[in-house]
Amino acid sequence: MEVNQVYQGDSAELMKKLPDNFIDLTVTSPPYDNLRDYNGYSFDFETIAKELFRITKNGGVVVWVVGDSTKNGSETTSSFKQAIYFTEIGFNLHDTMMYAKNNYVPLTHKRYEQQFEYMFVFSKGKPKTFNPLRIKCKYAGTKNKPTFRHTSEGILKKANTPKPISEEKIKSNIWFYDVGINKSSRDKISFQHPATFPEQLAKDHIISWSNKGDLVFDPFAGSGTTLKMAMLNDRNYLGFEISAEYCDLINKRIGSNLSGFIRTSPDGDFSKEKEHNIS
Repeated sequence: MEVNQVYQGDSAELMKKLPDNFIDLTVTSPPYDNLRDYNGYSFDFETIAKELFRITKNGGVVVWVVGDSTKNGSETTSSFKQAIYFTEIGFNLHDTMMYAKNNYVPLTHKRYEQQFEYMFVFSKGKPKTFNPLRIKCKYAGTKNKPTFRHTSEGILKKANTPKPISEEKIKSNIWFYDVGINKSSRDKISFQHPATFPEQLAKDHIISWSNKGDLVFDPFAGSGTTLKMAMLNDRNYLGFEISAEYCDLINKRIGSNLSGFIRTSPDGDFSKEKEHNIS
């Protein structure tokens, strides 16, 4: 199996063909909780989680973007159950991040509007790469105010010496994005897929947890957002997608950006591959 390709088929089966310790970074969002119709497909979560652990390099990272539906007045907690399972099979839960939508859709129900999804960052051991995104400090150039504390004798003393505030600081773990046509992506065709996440989200994680030349994987390639942003940021990519329709969408959407081709292999036999040029 070659990198810089997209393969059509069931991820749970295709991943078994990958070698151990092969992937530097996975950025993906599974078709969770039947929140959207995913062409009638479901997925074997436990098999995919175990395979992700096997194929991820030591120090590699899996970014798992997921949310919960509400049934009979209660959230399903599927996201938490999945996170716990990842840790039970050997991953560290390195960070629990949130993807918040600036322009969320108001709904009529007896709860606050749903604005965010979880972005669980799992690592196989300590992450080997962290290129933190930074933002400007609001009060850059001014000094921190001194803090005080009582000594064991009850005397109030200055606890620190005020220092100038830096120009930048590391971004928080709640990331805000505009979503929708011309916001998540300018590729209007991508919205033929029901669950496209923002290109900037994929780029931000790719920049954060990998380096140029690393291999970025998406077992639910969908509309190809992760693959497109990996390629545009000088990473290698590999994608699996079970739906032939969405493979065609990837073909049309990013054909001008990707130099590889989609390989269809429904039976998992790569000796019978059919190649489709993307250019």
